[in-house]
Amino acid sequence: MTEILKPDNADQVLDAVKWAVSEATPLEVRSLGTKAGFGRPVQAGRVLDLSNLSGITDYDPGELVLTAGPATPMAEIERALAAANQELQFEPMDLGPLYGGSTDAPATGTIGGVIAANLSGPRRVKSGAARDHFLGFHAVSGRGEVFKSGGKVMKNVTGFDLSKLMAGSFGTLAVMTEVTVKVLPRPEKTRTVLLMGGDDEAAVAALCDALGSSHEVAGAAHLPAAVAARSGVGYVAGAGASVTAVRIEGPGPSVEHRCAALTDQFKALGAVEELHSHNSIAFWREVRDAIPFTGDRAGDQVWRISVPPTAGAEVVRRLTDGLGGDAYYDWGGGLIWFALPTREDAGATAVRAAIADCGGHATLVRASADVRQAVEVFQPQPGPLDELSRRVKDAFDPEGVLNPGRMVAGV
Repeated sequence: MTEILKPDNADQVLDAVKWAVSEATPLEVRSLGTKAGFGRPVQAGRVLDLSNLSGITDYDPGELVLTAGPATPMAEIERALAAANQELQFEPMDLGPLYGGSTDAPATGTIGGVIAANLSGPRRVKSGAARDHFLGFHAVSGRGEVFKSGGKVMKNVTGFDLSKLMAGSFGTLAVMTEVTVKVLPRPEKTRTVLLMGGDDEAAVAALCDALGSSHEVAGAAHLPAAVAARSGVGYVAGAGASVTAVRIEGPGPSVEHRCAALTDQFKALGAVEELHSHNSIAFWREVRDAIPFTGDRAGDQVWRISVPPTAGAEVVRRLTDGLGGDAYYDWGGGLIWFALPTREDAGATAVRAAIADCGGHATLVRASADVRQAVEVFQPQPGPLDELSRRVKDAFDPEGVLNPGRMVAGV
């Protein structure tokens, strides 16, 4: 039976890590465990459970900054922000549905997990990634040393901006005991312009045109017909064709003006529809959380692939010709969600071959633990970057006690 260490505060986290270092005992760092399927299986015999480090400790809507324990549930964060008509503008993905949770449940996961995995949603094309909204933290390194970076105001970063390093490190460098993020007001109105029909190349070109316009696009996605048919939004599921979607947000009159201009721009390309607020929110949640690959597709393996938008259609053609499966596009064509029937290697060789000539990277987001143990879950880094990553890991965690093997085998 796995031994669980469950600290109640930052001092006890420090004691636990110091003990692990002194005993050379690896720790699996987690809180609610909702992202256990993201990354390689951790090679550790003991669990450092942070679930007691929960709760919002400082939130002043007027300052646009929120501080919380790393295990604070995202549902709690979202409720507090909604009460002040604010939000996390990087629109963090909820992995719960992709890993078998209900698509109707409140947001799962924790704020620390969101930052550790650098999870960003469709609005990244406008607002940036999670790391761009991560202002500061307190943590315990794998050396058993307390340190902090950044602060609780938006212009309080001095020295090295370690927040950028911690975001996306999957708990392999340090154990965060407090995180501070930037929040912003919710948009007054949200609408989505839909272009029906068109192949992937034409759709991505339309999305790039929209993103390059003055319309301040806050979401740009393309769903091929088979994926669109799985939507819970009637206009999308009933299109009987592919659907290209562009989201516009902001003050009411501005949204109406920009949607009208975008509709005129799209009319020459095909039939156009428009989603208002409720349906827009539902649609972009589906795009964000990979909902088309849940339900009866829960057995499929799922990849998250980042490529230059102009290469996206060709990459998808290579993937589906060689492996079967389905794909859809976010981030104006720069992010591909690809689901394929189960394979022993999750198609890893073919996936990485498909992106080899465009400088992309691919992450295996859903597969069994055995498959994730056997293949490279994250894109292998070229020699100099791999060496730099190992040196950073050694600087923060020389004994390898924090989430060993989570990102790279043996590290």
